[in-house]
Amino acid sequence: MDWQNRIGRRLRLKDLHTLQTVAEIGSMARASQRLSLSQPAISKAISDMEHTLGAPLLDRSARGVELTEHGRILVARTRVIFDEMQQGVKEIEHLNDPTQGEVRIGAIEPVAPILSDIIHRLARRYPRISYQITVGDTDMLARKLRDRTLDVVVTRWNALTQADDLVAETLYTSILAIVADKSHPMAARKRLTLLELMQEQWTLPPRDTFLGRVVADLFERKRLVLPSSIVTSTSTLMRLSLMANGGFLSVLPTSVLRHRSYKPWLRALRVDLGDSGGPISAITIKDRRSSGAMRLFLEASHAVCKGFGN
Repeated sequence: MDWQNRIGRRLRLKDLHTLQTVAEIGSMARASQRLSLSQPAISKAISDMEHTLGAPLLDRSARGVELTEHGRILVARTRVIFDEMQQGVKEIEHLNDPTQGEVRIGAIEPVAPILSDIIHRLARRYPRISYQITVGDTDMLARKLRDRTLDVVVTRWNALTQADDLVAETLYTSILAIVADKSHPMAARKRLTLLELMQEQWTLPPRDTFLGRVVADLFERKRLVLPSSIVTSTSTLMRLSLMANGGFLSVLPTSVLRHRSYKPWLRALRVDLGDSGGPISAITIKDRRSSGAMRLFLEASHAVCKGFGN
């Protein structure tokens, strides 16, 4: 209890914010300008925290400052503290009206068409809710979710990637396919094997990304190495553009074939990939309270995706 009282009296939110800002900028001088505080005041606040905790928080040098291991732990916890406070302020603001606010969404590119359907549904009913969308690879989006800069991530998920600190609500099952332009010679074949496609021109996601690992697993289950990728990119749009010229193959969810921009020309090749299904899920932080706007987003996501798949 004495320790808790000492922390409560001596670790102030203002000082934690100061440390977080110094860490982000890497310079007390520039942090001083942003915070409108003198450098001596910043230095004293950090020294007081170091004294309270009995551990150094910053390494200081002529090039600037950076967090020690102790400092990194404190700043990581500080993000959670301020995120919870921000969520609390939002809850208070929207207590009487949950149909307003902002939802920060992370999504992989292939689910963008479905995400737009969800937002269209919400925008008609709740025009005062706004949305901030970040598109990227699952690994990057998961980091942002844990950093509390995103409220939810919509992506392909599986048991191997689940974590104790995250919760996944399955929206639908996504099936992967080998896809190409309808003019590609292989598009007319009634039956193919992966082995027959190994020497074709491929454009694939990087192996060290989430989707890249899923694609590599498809080939490994057929006892094949990953084919040589002429163009490797995390961008689904880049890979679609290459396929549109008729020369490239790639691996994408079959849900992409439903999009009105791609349906006229994109085709799934008749290749048996085995079980390539995986859940597209809405991923959130476990035990994190959701705003009214966030709850409405999740409800709309389930409604739009009900009975949807492939």
